[in-house]
Amino acid sequence: MMQQSSTIELREFYLRKEAYRMQKKSVVATLYLKNGVAVKGENDFTTVGDALDLCKYYNDNGFDKIIILDLFENDIEQEKNIRVIKQINKQIDIKVCAGNLETQASDVKKYLYAGCVEVIFNGQKPTSLSAAIEVSKNYSKDIVVVGANSVDFIFKQKDVMNRCFHEIVLKNTELIELVENTTSIPYIVCLEEIDIDNIIKILHHGNVRGICVDSFYNKKIDIMDLKNRLAKNHIKMDNYEPELHWNDLKKNSDQMVPVIVQDYRNDDVLMLAYMNEEAFNATISSGKMTYWSRSRNELWVKGLTSGHFQYVKSLTADCDFDTILAKVSQIGAACHTGNRTCFFNNIIQKEYVEKNPIKALDSLYDSIKDFRDNASDRVENELLLDGGTDEILQNVGEKFINILLSYKTIDQTDFKIEMSDFLYKIMILMVEKGVTWEDIIKEMSPK
Repeated sequence: MMQQSSTIELREFYLRKEAYRMQKKSVVATLYLKNGVAVKGENDFTTVGDALDLCKYYNDNGFDKIIILDLFENDIEQEKNIRVIKQINKQIDIKVCAGNLETQASDVKKYLYAGCVEVIFNGQKPTSLSAAIEVSKNYSKDIVVVGANSVDFIFKQKDVMNRCFHEIVLKNTELIELVENTTSIPYIVCLEEIDIDNIIKILHHGNVRGICVDSFYNKKIDIMDLKNRLAKNHIKMDNYEPELHWNDLKKNSDQMVPVIVQDYRNDDVLMLAYMNEEAFNATISSGKMTYWSRSRNELWVKGLTSGHFQYVKSLTADCDFDTILAKVSQIGAACHTGNRTCFFNNIIQKEYVEKNPIKALDSLYDSIKDFRDNASDRVENELLLDGGTDEILQNVGEKFINILLSYKTIDQTDFKIEMSDFLYKIMILMVEKGVTWEDIIKEMSPK
């Protein structure tokens, strides 16, 4: 009975947490993808930049979701765009929703396989709308997003919307009041320009989940600043809300706190710097690591001059509240010397066996890749690398079959040896395919 009560309380806690999260308003970026590159819009194929670089920028600069419109003309082009979408999802952390001008049920697996968590359908196209309803029944309504821009759609589909759709992307601001009075389904409003007063008015509506502006490919727009301005107007935004404040921290004799900076992807220690209260608050409000330069006696936004920004992923205080650990997305080099990290001058070094599984696998992977690219000795491993795909596949297949056949007959020690050899050969295959361990982990991680 107590266990059942605890389960109910836990479920209610998560429901309240999700309800609170859903109250927050979001800022969504739109990316139009044509032949593997980002373009201006559905009817303007002017290139605006590398799609992956743009999405990394959106990921680090305060956007909460990306909607990708796949503007393919044939199967070959769609396959190219799908590969780009998959690469995007491997490199970023925010949600990605993808679709095309007339998304069909057959497209859904492609976008989900590419790592998207939602698929957008065109509500104005009968076949796409039917596909959205079918997908809602066969998969889940939680992945179904529908674009709408007409009064007829809202009136005719009001029963279907609540039953089958997770979210609406509203392309006509004149329909906001109608949607509010017709359905309780959350919706995102597409805007042609950033007008802070208009955005505030829109986001005060109860069911609006956020805004989306096509011109967000313009990197001059400061989304974190926009979110802060909206928050000051009593709109709950999905941005940083610190659990600890400056007064909770213990300062040194200069009234500052040291900050250890770490790469959030691989845990490499990048640098050590200091924050005063101004730098601390600026970091939280901007999402970019900001320090106090003791040599120049001024506020220092890391990367403002070099472009090597550090985007905040997390800030954590130590047990004594006198040091901050910052995990960041590092653009370029952290050190002014051009090194990735400031810690590269050896004092003493003792040989040791790397016990961190990911670092050990990454190190071996790098060794195999380096050997393939640079080795001159003709040894068995190089012959394996030179043998082509068929020989590599045969080696991996043989080793896997050996493990299956001998699993029940070999002891733990021999099993470890067999598995190690198998993983080594798998990594040879990975190197040939250009797939890294980071790619694998990203694929296995829950969305």
